[in-house]
Amino acid sequence: MACSCFVPVTRNWLFLPWLQARGFFLAGCPPQLLDMALKERLRTWKRLFWLLILFALGLLGLYLYGLPVIRHLEVLIPMGVCPSARMALLRDNFTGLLHPWARPEVLTCTSWGAPIIWDGTFDPAVAQREALQQNLTIGLTVFAVGRYLEKYLARFLETAEQHFMVGQRVVYYVFTERPDAVPRVALAPGRLLRVERVARERRWQDVSMQRMHTLHEALGGRLGREARFVFCMDVDQYFHGAFGPEALAESVAQLHSWHYRWPRWLLPYERDARSAAALAPGEGDFYYHAAVFGGSVAALRGLTAHCARGQRRDRELGLEARWHDESHLNKFFWLHKPAKVLSPEFCWSPDIGSRAEIRRPRLLWAPKEYALLRD
Repeated sequence: MACSCFVPVTRNWLFLPWLQARGFFLAGCPPQLLDMALKERLRTWKRLFWLLILFALGLLGLYLYGLPVIRHLEVLIPMGVCPSARMALLRDNFTGLLHPWARPEVLTCTSWGAPIIWDGTFDPAVAQREALQQNLTIGLTVFAVGRYLEKYLARFLETAEQHFMVGQRVVYYVFTERPDAVPRVALAPGRLLRVERVARERRWQDVSMQRMHTLHEALGGRLGREARFVFCMDVDQYFHGAFGPEALAESVAQLHSWHYRWPRWLLPYERDARSAAALAPGEGDFYYHAAVFGGSVAALRGLTAHCARGQRRDRELGLEARWHDESHLNKFFWLHKPAKVLSPEFCWSPDIGSRAEIRRPRLLWAPKEYALLRD
């Protein structure tokens, strides 16, 4: 006997008696037909759910590793806003009163009250005058090992002379296994170049991992006696704009230009709980770039000791953090909040393209040629 039956969409079996009582089903409708229809609806919803999951994962993969157009969508991710009450308190020993309200489109402070330095939030003349009054010597360290020396070092030093702490006393420390190959660069009065020999490591990862130990020893020696504040930078970048005393503080961290808009759950922290660099879900503030960090000699001694100790412990366990010394740096700054955070303007990757909030880049990444340089 033929049967006509209307089957509504529902995934709640307890809801069926209520529907039947209100005449949604004809009395002669076989229960088997109702059961089959509901199961088919459930399968349809499951298929739709998994298609949406796969679509989201595909977009995420393109966003992280592929299509530049997808990456540009991250400008739609809000950066947050510094509370007005906190804005009025932002100041430091070099810039005086800051002007975070001059950049309402970006985040200008941290949850612990440290300033995030963007172009327009400080007066460079005030910072320059304050640094001169304190009669500072500022150190700048860079490692140029293997082919990185010929490829990047000359441009790094030449552009540093044009833009890094101009008018201040500066001592450059170049760490390399080939001191005789360090290029001669004309230096302004009051600026020195020192070359320190280091051992050539077998793998490029070991060069990165050994850096913290080498810096710790240097900060405890002549570098620590000569300079009051020190910046540690990667060699495969070059200065493009003024990098002045506004960047100085007791401890300074650099927002990573590829990750500064990402939600915390997407940030590439070390997640292996066995590693000394591990951050648990929900931990971490920002993702910091190991290409630029700095501070006072005492603060950097603490930072480098922490990272070197963590790397040594991982090595004893046969572990290697996902991003090497950068992973340990991020763990340190989670435990010991930086006094100042530099915006991505201070270390920008041209591969990202132009962004409205990046008004005046200070450092630019040089083209990476890993296949050539890391063999």
